[in-house]
Amino acid sequence: MSIIALCINSTSYAQTDTSKSETYIIVTNDGGEFLGKIISQDAKEVLIDTKDRGQISIPKYQIKLMRLVEENDLDNNGNIKFDETFATRYFITTNGLPIEKGESYIQWNLYGPDFQFGVAKNFGVGIMTSWFGTPIIGSAKYTYTISENLNGGVGTLIGTGSWALPDFALALPFTAITYGDRKVNTNLSVGYGAVSNDGETEGRALFSGAGLFKVSNKISIVFDSFIMPKGGIKTRTEIEYDNNGNEREVQVSYTDPSFVLVIPGIRYQTDSKKAFQFGFSGLFIDGESTGFPIPMVQWYQRI
Repeated sequence: MSIIALCINSTSYAQTDTSKSETYIIVTNDGGEFLGKIISQDAKEVLIDTKDRGQISIPKYQIKLMRLVEENDLDNNGNIKFDETFATRYFITTNGLPIEKGESYIQWNLYGPDFQFGVAKNFGVGIMTSWFGTPIIGSAKYTYTISENLNGGVGTLIGTGSWALPDFALALPFTAITYGDRKVNTNLSVGYGAVSNDGETEGRALFSGAGLFKVSNKISIVFDSFIMPKGGIKTRTEIEYDNNGNEREVQVSYTDPSFVLVIPGIRYQTDSKKAFQFGFSGLFIDGESTGFPIPMVQWYQRI
């Protein structure tokens, strides 16, 4: 009888006590983060001893994530590094890092909002527009893992001029390859942009190189670019006049210019739900700078 009691007691202890030498992070459904040592847990709740708030009992139905803290999860002061929800985005382009269900956020721009929703594992959708409601652009992206530090993504943007430009439409299917993780990564994107306006459709290949480097718990260096090579040879009809003032139609050959936009900047993450991003964009047309850099100001907010 005493042997049975000893076995029951040992089993109970294994279920309720966790090694107090290990540090865990618990993230709740409402975005709360708790860092500390697990004192005990059962089928209903977890008791964690936190560094700054003492012992806290958390119901299990409120826990979104609970895992053992690794060395790179902490900064030099022993504080948990912020969740990298916004690491799948640079200034204007995205990458192939995995999107998880619930990783939803708003990117506030000076020209308008951009809503992104993680609706399923590795799949997200979004919608962006200006403060005037034109254009309206929808997006969708699916990501997949190639290897430990290599991820890929495929997606598209589809837009309309809405109420102001009903005859305008655009489509931009793309693919992205990303090397690295949510703290340090580089990305290459390739796509094809097609624009239709008043029944005329034109399309060109598009490229982007981007990257992110997290230098501290709150600060990351961000680089983004948008590259459109020179277009093919086209012809258009123009009217010219001879010395007698008579007009005639002539065919003129031309090519659309190359277009390069580069945006270096800094992201400052105030907490796990918010971030501020600032940079300067330089525009080059056919290799020539258009003048002074244009400031880029953005705010991220998790929803």
